[in-house]
Amino acid sequence: MNILLIEDEKKLALALVEALSKHNYIVDMAFNGKAGLEEALSIQYDLIILDMMLPELDGIDVLKSLRENNNNTPVLVLTAKSTVSDKVIGLNAGADDYLTKPFSFQELLARIKVLLRRPQTIVSNIYDFNGLSLNSDTCILSYQNESVLLPAKEFHLMSLFFKNIDTYLSKDEILNRIWGYDTEVGYNTIEVYISFLRKKMSALNAPITIKAFRNIGYKLELTNV
Repeated sequence: MNILLIEDEKKLALALVEALSKHNYIVDMAFNGKAGLEEALSIQYDLIILDMMLPELDGIDVLKSLRENNNNTPVLVLTAKSTVSDKVIGLNAGADDYLTKPFSFQELLARIKVLLRRPQTIVSNIYDFNGLSLNSDTCILSYQNESVLLPAKEFHLMSLFFKNIDTYLSKDEILNRIWGYDTEVGYNTIEVYISFLRKKMSALNAPITIKAFRNIGYKLELTNV
């Protein structure tokens, strides 16, 4: 299961990622509301854990934007704002559950499990580009009768390309979408991950690659174009 954690307290965020990973959850982080919203709209997550008091874009605005964009991913609000009126505002904005800080990790885990058990609106979980397909449930990349399981970061990067088939993605945009605005990751890391994906597509014998366009960005392309 893939979870997006939007939390500006980095120490707390890192602790939650470590704890949740021990329960087999794959967790991506965003440290401000703007980055979190872009991440949530570009990648299909099973659950979003959202703080309310965020820089750049607060949690309520993130929630409203998600729902206005028909994103029905379950959202668990995790915040220090604990009044009844705060809870009502959050729930009315589109939150599915509300947990106040300080909290017990066991309670958080229980609430996550409940939200993930709820039936969700059925959406297509398969992306396709000229026969190359990516299953967003299993993280499997396939071409004809061959397939390969993508690690989490490669899966998210490939998802970004599939969701932006007609768009050139710049290195800055890829960094912001996949690693977050506050990342210390450099351009070389992007090139390394794109190289990983190119090799996997080649191993599948897919006539498709991630093509670099000088001073523009990257895009999925047929190799004979």
